Amino acid sequence: MAKKYIIAIDLGGTNLKVALLDLNYRIIARQSFSTRNFSKKDKLIGAIVNSVDKIQKARRLDKQNILGVGLGLPGSADTERGIVYSLTNIPGWKDVRLGRILKQKLRLSVFMDNDANLMCLAEYRLGRARGLRYAVCLTLGTGVGAGIIADGRLYRGANNAAAEVGHLPINEDGPACNCGGKGCLETYIGNNRILAQAKKIFRRSISLEETSRLAAEGDKRALAFWSRTGEHLGVALAGVVNLLNPEAVIIGGGVANAGKALFDKVKKVIRERAMRVQARQVKVFKARLGDAAGLIGAAIMVREALKK
Repeated sequence: MAKKYIIAIDLGGTNLKVALLDLNYRIIARQSFSTRNFSKKDKLIGAIVNSVDKIQKARRLDKQNILGVGLGLPGSADTERGIVYSLTNIPGWKDVRLGRILKQKLRLSVFMDNDANLMCLAEYRLGRARGLRYAVCLTLGTGVGAGIIADGRLYRGANNAAAEVGHLPINEDGPACNCGGKGCLETYIGNNRILAQAKKIFRRSISLEETSRLAAEGDKRALAFWSRTGEHLGVALAGVVNLLNPEAVIIGGGVANAGKALFDKVKKVIRERAMRVQARQVKVFKARLGDAAGLIGAAIMVREALKK
């Protein structure tokens, strides 16, 4: 019997990650591309197809070796019909029947979901949210995505579009957001926004990794920068905690690597701003699975969908 694998794709606003996983969700091979090299929709679809073909050929795998393809998307989609409604930080996507297109081109079973839902699924099955019944998982990167575990299940909402924590307005008259709103959390703590703020503070181009390192070393400017970022996030999460009363908030994505400087402020703001019962209940953790969470979640989605 041919050995089976799953191909997982994590499409972000900045990078396209593709991986081959075994049925124990171990990553066997992995590739990454910049999505900015594929500004047109058709070119990005072509890049997805080519990356799947490359990873198959590199491992000399036939179609019968591949259980299915799981795709995480940075936007809203109809997971049952395979339709992408929009990708907030990637223009040109509206009501695209991506599931059908990929299935025809790849000749493989294709399953898709919001990338933050898949990160949440991975953390719930194998990571920091394992064993919890109520949790909110955030991924902080180009955008701010979230997934919600409610009563032991992913909560999706009426149109599979729930958990858009990044698009909670935290300022009535704040900056315009790519979603069409104003003052969304994402406009304050999305990567592009905070990199621009860091450049102003340090008066030079600086990576988030360097600001995190400087904060760990006690640099006052870096500590103030991450404290302000943590305050924006904490204010939004205080509202989420009041609304959903989770056992834990799990934070992942590149911004989460800021560590103590960010997390201490987030915890402090939630304690001060959330209601007493909810604030006393909730814990705040860093995600356990790192930048592989979306890929692992995509593989879990394929396996669980095929079991139904």
